[in-house]
Amino acid sequence: MEELESRFSPKALEDFALIDRAVGGDEKAYARLLGRYKRPVYHMILKMVRNVDDAEDLTIESFAKSFRSLHRFKKDFTFSTWLFRIATNNTIDFIRKKKLNTLSIENTFTDDDGQSVSIDVEDDNLNPQEEAIRQQKAELIRIFVDKLPPKYQKLVRLRYFHELSYEEIAVELDAPLGTVKAQLHRARELMFEMVRNKRDHI
Repeated sequence: MEELESRFSPKALEDFALIDRAVGGDEKAYARLLGRYKRPVYHMILKMVRNVDDAEDLTIESFAKSFRSLHRFKKDFTFSTWLFRIATNNTIDFIRKKKLNTLSIENTFTDDDGQSVSIDVEDDNLNPQEEAIRQQKAELIRIFVDKLPPKYQKLVRLRYFHELSYEEIAVELDAPLGTVKAQLHRARELMFEMVRNKRDHI
């Protein structure tokens, strides 16, 4: 313990104590960790994706992943460093998936300067790593969805499993856009409650 005290700040040591309690089954410890870091994680992700809805989604995923792996946490570095690394990697995966994957094809013709011209053709197929990431996220969200009130389940499935935009969901359900946004926001809050209060949900 003295070695940890010499290496880490009081806040980091408090985090270590909370982690020990959480791994031991103390649900309030999970709530404390979430309360400490939800806002900074969200703002970091928001700077990366520049979209409020995506940032909220990715914040949920980041905490769910970190809490699910909390028993493997090593006190070699601070909890915040570990958590932010998980959140950053998860967000990078999301950004990479959103970008167009292109396949370069060399043509047999040249431009006016005699240079070869290449054409980029969109490739909609995910590589094996991206497919694994997609399946992992779907499995993670499915755990939450099955425990949501029925009125939220279809909304969340359209958003997370079918990856529809808010506008597309509004058209699909013939519902006002404002209602869709409000209900999905409430569904996210409920999922945060699951992450925070019920270790068995993750």
